Amino acid sequence: SEKRLTVPPRFQKELQVHLSRSSSIDSNDNLNTSVAETHTVASGPSASHVNEVQSRIKEILNKCSSGVWVSKMPQIYREMYWEELSTAVLHQLENWPHVCTVEKVHRGEQMDGLLYPAKKIPPIAKSDTEQEKASRNVTSSKVDPLLKPNMETAPTSLSSDFKQKVVNILMKYSSGLWANALPKLYQDTYQVKFPEDILNNLELLSDVCVVDYVSEVPRKAILYAKPQRRIDENLNVTEKVQKHDGVKATAGQQHEESKDQYTENITVPPLIIPSEGSVSVMVLELKNTNEVLIRYVGKDYSSAQEQMEDDMKAYYSQNSTVSLAQSLSVGQLVAVHAEEDAWLRARIISLEDNRIKVCYVDHGFSEFVESNSVYKLQKQFHLLPFQAAKCKLAGLEAFSDDPVLIKAVESQTCSKIFAVEILEKSDTPLLVLYDTSGEDDININATCLKALYDKSLELHIEVDALYTHVRVTSVFSDGSLYCQVPSKGLSRLSEILQKLEDYFHYKQTSEFNVSLPFCGKICLFPSKGKWARVEIRIIHTRRALDVQFMDTGTVATVKVSELREIPPQFLREVIAIPPQAIKCCLADLPPNTGMWTPDAVLWLRDTVMNCPEFSMKVVKQDGSKGIAHVYLFAPENFPDMDHSINRQIKNADLWKHQKDVFLSVTPSGTSSTKVTGGAVSALQLTSGKLEKSFSDSAREPSSAVSTIDMPPPLPLSKTGELMDVYVSVACHPGHFIVQPWKELHNLEALMEEMILYYSRAEEKPVNIEKNKLYAAKIENQWYRVIIKGILRNGFLSVYELDYGKHEFVNIDKVQPLIDTFRKLPFQAITAQLAGVKSQQWSEEASIVFRNLVEKKPLVAQIQAVHESTNPWDRKIVTFLVDTSLPDTDIWIHDFVSQSLVEFSKDD
Repeated sequence: SEKRLTVPPRFQKELQVHLSRSSSIDSNDNLNTSVAETHTVASGPSASHVNEVQSRIKEILNKCSSGVWVSKMPQIYREMYWEELSTAVLHQLENWPHVCTVEKVHRGEQMDGLLYPAKKIPPIAKSDTEQEKASRNVTSSKVDPLLKPNMETAPTSLSSDFKQKVVNILMKYSSGLWANALPKLYQDTYQVKFPEDILNNLELLSDVCVVDYVSEVPRKAILYAKPQRRIDENLNVTEKVQKHDGVKATAGQQHEESKDQYTENITVPPLIIPSEGSVSVMVLELKNTNEVLIRYVGKDYSSAQEQMEDDMKAYYSQNSTVSLAQSLSVGQLVAVHAEEDAWLRARIISLEDNRIKVCYVDHGFSEFVESNSVYKLQKQFHLLPFQAAKCKLAGLEAFSDDPVLIKAVESQTCSKIFAVEILEKSDTPLLVLYDTSGEDDININATCLKALYDKSLELHIEVDALYTHVRVTSVFSDGSLYCQVPSKGLSRLSEILQKLEDYFHYKQTSEFNVSLPFCGKICLFPSKGKWARVEIRIIHTRRALDVQFMDTGTVATVKVSELREIPPQFLREVIAIPPQAIKCCLADLPPNTGMWTPDAVLWLRDTVMNCPEFSMKVVKQDGSKGIAHVYLFAPENFPDMDHSINRQIKNADLWKHQKDVFLSVTPSGTSSTKVTGGAVSALQLTSGKLEKSFSDSAREPSSAVSTIDMPPPLPLSKTGELMDVYVSVACHPGHFIVQPWKELHNLEALMEEMILYYSRAEEKPVNIEKNKLYAAKIENQWYRVIIKGILRNGFLSVYELDYGKHEFVNIDKVQPLIDTFRKLPFQAITAQLAGVKSQQWSEEASIVFRNLVEKKPLVAQIQAVHESTNPWDRKIVTFLVDTSLPDTDIWIHDFVSQSLVEFSKDD
């Protein structure tokens, strides 16, 4: 349970999602039928009923004063009142001027209408010709169609879907986002133009985000996502929850009587995913992969639910004054005495004679119960959000109803707990599930997708069998390789890839750009003039990721922009073909003692990759690892064992000295060591991190580094002026690291370019010297570093010049820092807090300071700059100000001083 997850970086982002009010309902069929029957206007409803409907429509329009589409009204009405709105009512709206104002509008070829509150003068409707012209203009400029139709020049209201898109972006930037950066991010994310006029009136977004103005210029502001409920179709979920949870009588009951008997309004807060740490869920059940019922696991979720149900059992079992629920109605929240003496929260979803069907809102399933087991739900049990929620499984949407896939997902997931990555935040969030119970984390979505493989196309390699026309497709740094064997599956793959080639020949491939990459996703990549199937393995940044070619085994780092979605009409055919590459190792070589040296890998690669085809004999199958032990032969030498590739390698001069084959780096204690990097990038060593105090490193002698090819010094604000910064590391008030906020996007771009370059760069020998600049690979990212020390165990002590951290890295993870990556000034600035006396900081004071500033955007007011020959030795003395609160600025030195006083009192 304490195992650290190795899932994509996006998995660590702060995420938030809200429970759909319909997510805990098993079926609305009975409810919809009974309500529709009692609500049919044509059947002659009572005057009181008509008044009730008109009152509700007024209430909706008052909350959505900017207008509501007539076609959307039934959905909003149903979500607010749990009743159907008859189509006959929609036809009567034009005859109810005291209730609403109707404006007819063309939407494509269909006629729709906008509803406004009564007495509100709507904008003058355009003629059909003008409307069509406006539609063409909108289409050509690609302005987001989710903006509400507005006839005025500047927008006065925005649709909730548009606002939700903005929120989705802001949720990725918990430290805030400059307003002027929003249009580009919006267009990159949704491929539609952001309405620039909104930047001149950011108050239009004030209900979904905090707008922090930093100057008198309207666009000079920082936007922060509010911890708010999702806005949906101009109706805040808070309002819908209150209406959903308000216990109302059905239309068939006497309205006035039910009003008198049950007037209490029950509200339950919405469900929100934990904003910190990793998120786990338990899968309860599923109808299909687009409707998977889950429950979140954690202190404030499953544990809180168990505690609440224990409290319910104690309350209802021991309190003789509790009463059965009265005047039952569809949609009512109740407490149910269920089997095994459990007490559960439930919502009534149908009433049939004496049979009551309820849905357990924390467990997701439905059943019929007797009326004598249904009790009034007490107020203290309203506080916990409903725990059952729906989700969709990413990558399986197109096959959501496939019985084979559903069976596979059920067997893999039901009643089990998984780590999750949330890709889209919506009423039904899009998830990737990970099983982290074993040594390796298993992507459940990708595993279940394999159930759709065509079994007749799978490769079945038999021991002692002989194969001809074998092609070696890739060689790895541990000596393993992938081979292709002629097969029915390979022939079928060639056919479908040719179909795709023909299809894309007449299509703009940009239409199929991958907008939402995630681990396990299968897509297309252009390779050597042809399309190839790839599976995403690791996501480095928004622009760069690692893929594995499914049919050659090759692993490569590529740009997201190079990937393409599989066109829908070919999706099932492409997915049905199993991978057509077999992982192998050469038999009879000495036991594998680790990674091969670069020279040995290159020797093997040159030997097997330059030959167009081989013959192969399988001598062993390692089922647990999925590796076949094989002999390879050049066609003319088959099946002479003495002339096999295996024996040629074994008899080669290189192989006579295993130290020349298997990697074993033991650098001397000198300042220079000759190693080769890149070829052994697959080597996985537990490097650990150098948790070293900055005060210690400050006492180390610092040799001057040649300024040739050094970046320019980082420009700083003048003394006394304000500067936006981000605190990347905080040790104590006497030593922390800041980065200039305005340069962070340039640093992010540099990091992405380094990933792309070094993953494809030719292997080069590296001359390691202390106090020299290099690029180092640390946890799948490449950083600009300076070597601080060469250790005897094959590790180097390095300092990250852009982030201010000390790290240990293996010597094979270091490459030369090319000139292209020496242009941006080093971003890490060593700093000391002004306004406090320099001292030996206690652990308590250091923790308080770290919690106040680390990983946060702040404003710095520099008081002094201590220059140095080397930019990483330069130091500033500065005040720090937290401006995140709307009314108060927090000067960090004041808070630290007050804390020191408190600590001294405790002593």
